[in-house]
Amino acid sequence: MTSINSTLNPAGGASAPPAGLRPTRRGSRSRAAETRRKWYEIIGLTTPAIIVYVMFVLVPMGFAVYYSLFRWRGVGPPTEFVGLDNYVLAFQDPIFLDALRNNALIVVGSLLIQGPIALAVALLLNRQFRGRTVFRLLVFVPYVLAEVTVGIMWKLLLTDGGTVDALMRSLGLGGMVQAWLADLDVVIWTLLFVLTWKYIGFAIILLLAGLSNVPQELSEAAAIDGASWWQIQRHITLPLLGPTIRIWMFLSMIGSLQVFDVIFVTSVPAVRSLGASNTMATYMVDNGFFARLWGYGNAVAVILFVISFVAALLFQRFFLRRDLQGAITRRVN
Repeated sequence: MTSINSTLNPAGGASAPPAGLRPTRRGSRSRAAETRRKWYEIIGLTTPAIIVYVMFVLVPMGFAVYYSLFRWRGVGPPTEFVGLDNYVLAFQDPIFLDALRNNALIVVGSLLIQGPIALAVALLLNRQFRGRTVFRLLVFVPYVLAEVTVGIMWKLLLTDGGTVDALMRSLGLGGMVQAWLADLDVVIWTLLFVLTWKYIGFAIILLLAGLSNVPQELSEAAAIDGASWWQIQRHITLPLLGPTIRIWMFLSMIGSLQVFDVIFVTSVPAVRSLGASNTMATYMVDNGFFARLWGYGNAVAVILFVISFVAALLFQRFFLRRDLQGAITRRVN
């Protein structure tokens, strides 16, 4: 009876639970304050980036879409509304269609040419040999050079009777000399070679960074089990290098769609005007800036953005999905 009464308060009711089991408002208040503090930190850290993104990305994109709906020559406010006529005119222009074809050719050529060469060179440079550091530096030098410098250099080398022609004739290959930058059938392949020379160093360095993360223990264990060098690369190195290869493919694809500097400086304006060496970016500048068709140029810019955006989404959906899912962390309750 005493034990029962001890649990009752003087009014006859049950006594309050022990202090350790009693829910406190102080704990809930501290958690709420911590949550608010985290949100304040997130807002404070992201607000400057959001402001910059809106002002320098979203606002110019909005103006580009707006101006693309007008026939405007850049003088005064746009007043002649034409709707989607600029977009229809672009897809009816055979020169723009040639630019689309050239961009597609550069995308495919960059992936099929740069990829295997860069992978082979990266696997070679990943091995220990004398002079490896110097060779790595020489491979990366073209990527460090400015695009304008590369364009002017190759334009001088490939000019009629220039260094390339003289070198080929000295080697007995005079019959293969072409008008590298003037022949309508050859110029795009010449520019693809220049782009490969310029950007293959970036692919090699990126693949070397990925190879540095491949555990050497796996290759050593496979070698002890009797696997050949090729079997080790095929079944161990390449699968583990897959995420790096896919990231390079993504960057190469977007860069090839938006390529401008090297093409614009190296190519000849007269040849570009015939569509043989045009890309969407150079076509946009030639028609929007030099021809002062600002509304039409903005329409081409919007088309270029939509194509790049859709290509990025599709690549992320079908190729980068597994890599992105592995990088996302979820809260476990």
